[in-house]
Amino acid sequence: MSQFNANQFALENDTESPKKIIAQAFEQFDNIAISFSGAEDVLLIELACKVIKDRSKIRVFSLDTGRLHPETYRFIDKVRQHYGITIDIMTPEHNALQNFVREKGLFSFFEDGHQECCGVRKVAPLRRKLSTLDAWITGQRKDQSPGTRNNVPVAENDTAFGTPESPLVKFNPLANWSSEQVWDFIRMFDVPYNELHEKGFTSIGCEPCTRAVLPNQHEREGRWWWEESTHKECGLHSGNLQK
Repeated sequence: MSQFNANQFALENDTESPKKIIAQAFEQFDNIAISFSGAEDVLLIELACKVIKDRSKIRVFSLDTGRLHPETYRFIDKVRQHYGITIDIMTPEHNALQNFVREKGLFSFFEDGHQECCGVRKVAPLRRKLSTLDAWITGQRKDQSPGTRNNVPVAENDTAFGTPESPLVKFNPLANWSSEQVWDFIRMFDVPYNELHEKGFTSIGCEPCTRAVLPNQHEREGRWWWEESTHKECGLHSGNLQK
């Protein structure tokens, strides 16, 4: 799989539909999984189910930080049942989390930033999962965060989690879609969605770090609202900050 040229793929498929990009991703890689955050990236699962007839080949994982909204936990299980798939739930390493909470408490991110907490609760479990894969599929879109995601390609070499010895490819099939396109699709095909979206939540993360946004606010303004807009990445896509 190291022969796959992500940059060339991105150039040749930049204008292709998310559905076709997902189909090609599964054609190129057997050891591939979809990252599902419990938000609108459920589209990735919907599209995969449309192009992959054998649903046992659709591998999905989600990160349970231990701090998600109750609505998000219910939504994850709703998606599992709706599509008849298995969702691998990745949780923080017990000792690392216990030591962090003992030292810093439950709300240290309000004082010293969210990166350390996200590192324990999200990045480490993700790294553990990605170490078992050759490629993964994410729901990143350029319009989600103009400061950090405006250059997201439809495919890339994951420099944050992959290495030259163990390369990792990241597919972003929704990169060129707008929020409006996403929600048009959800409504058209009756795709399940997190009920928090009906309460003003757009970008949904952990309960303490996510709040509803006002009309005309950017969707990421509800995430880590006490920090600068350029810091609004948790580390899952830290490669964006280097672009």
